[in-house]
Amino acid sequence: MFEHERRDGQEFVVDITAWVDLRRAAATDDLADTLDYGALAQQAADIVAGPPRNLIETVSAEIADVIMADERLHAVEVVVHKPSAPIPLTFDDVAVVARRSRRGNSQ
Repeated sequence: MFEHERRDGQEFVVDITAWVDLRRAAATDDLADTLDYGALAQQAADIVAGPPRNLIETVSAEIADVIMADERLHAVEVVVHKPSAPIPLTFDDVAVVARRSRRGNSQ
């Protein structure tokens, strides 16, 4: 990120895909048996709103690592979009993907 981006802030859009065993939640239809998606979103929002980072790669990795602290998750994919990236070309989106897995196949 450029200094003016760090100073002035910028728009980020975060997508989170979580892999979790949903059988119990599906069988009980009980909110307590599934992930709290609001809490996941808040964790991501706290990181994005936190101290400025130099790279969106750092932001996506931090979000993925924090979310994987929930032992119920098998894997997570975090996409951090930067739709207003200062690139002098026509584009719709710039994004970075971080993946984490209990199997150790992380990117």
